[in-house]
Amino acid sequence: MKDAKIKGSKILLVEDEEALAVGLEFNLTEEGYSVVRAEDGKKALELFEKQEFDLIILDIMLPYYDGFEVARIIREKSPQIPILMLTAKSAPEDLVHGLALGADDYLTKPFHLEELLARVKGMLRRKMWYKGISDIRSIFRFGENEVNFENFSARNKNGSFKLTMHEAMLLKYLIENKNKIVSRQELLKNVWNITSQIDTRTVDNFIARLRKYFEPDAANPIYFKSVRSAGYMFSDDQ
Repeated sequence: MKDAKIKGSKILLVEDEEALAVGLEFNLTEEGYSVVRAEDGKKALELFEKQEFDLIILDIMLPYYDGFEVARIIREKSPQIPILMLTAKSAPEDLVHGLALGADDYLTKPFHLEELLARVKGMLRRKMWYKGISDIRSIFRFGENEVNFENFSARNKNGSFKLTMHEAMLLKYLIENKNKIVSRQELLKNVWNITSQIDTRTVDNFIARLRKYFEPDAANPIYFKSVRSAGYMFSDDQ
């Protein structure tokens, strides 16, 4: 995929540290992105209601609404927009909480500018990848389940519900690699765009959610199988 396709992408930068926000806006603009700034959670939500964005960079400790609440509200309205949390909160539980609310990536302060720019680029590329494969085959059925990868709606034997973006991307990746073993590290890299700094419990937690949604008996999975010391494998060959 050519980087030219992501040039001009519109980024909502939510950061209350003025000096950091100015510096990030300058460097992101130099990379060819269009940047709109918000200094607190309230302003971020107002801008999100009025404008369309391709990606959000979101601090957590913000006035009015913190980043966790902003992410939760935005994710309910827009399941596909990438969210990068940028924060001084580095505890593992904060990281897991942020990802569980729908953030796509999590970078702690202080950080290297090159790493942030690389993650932004990766998230925008992944957004285009997901949109491409969703356009080709948006509906997938297995067992008594049906998933619409375009709007993240799903249905099991008990009724309809919504998937988060990461749940949908994880499921899509496993289906694309049907009957193949994929490691936790591979899933972190390709679904979350993360190669380190994260406990692999995140993958395990999301697999547990998929089993709860789609397995006839989550304790004895038939679709989302664990492969000891190797990872996970999706199969619908019954």
